[in-house]
Amino acid sequence: MRIVYEEQFGTQLQAILSFIARDNPAAARRFCESLKRRIEQIPATPLACRQSTYFDDPTLRDLIFMGYTAIYRVTPAEIRLLDIFKWQER
Repeated sequence: MRIVYEEQFGTQLQAILSFIARDNPAAARRFCESLKRRIEQIPATPLACRQSTYFDDPTLRDLIFMGYTAIYRVTPAEIRLLDIFKWQER
C-alpha cells in the first residue's frame, strides 16, 4: 500500500515546521522525522486510528501526533494524507 501526500498536507506541514524551527531547528527536524516514522506505520494497520471526527466518512481517519491531527483517507490501494493541523485550531 503506497502513501500519497496531498499538496495541502505538505503546505501545512511546512508551516508547522517553520513555526517550530523559529525557536528550535533541531526540534523541527525531530518532529518531522518522528511524524514520518509514524506515517510509515499506517499501512500495516490503516484503520487503527479513529474515524475522523471532522467528517462523516469511514474512509477518513485522524492520526493524532504531538498535539496535531493528520487526516488521511484509506483506500485499498493507498493511504492519502490530506491535511495536518493543531487540534485546537479546528
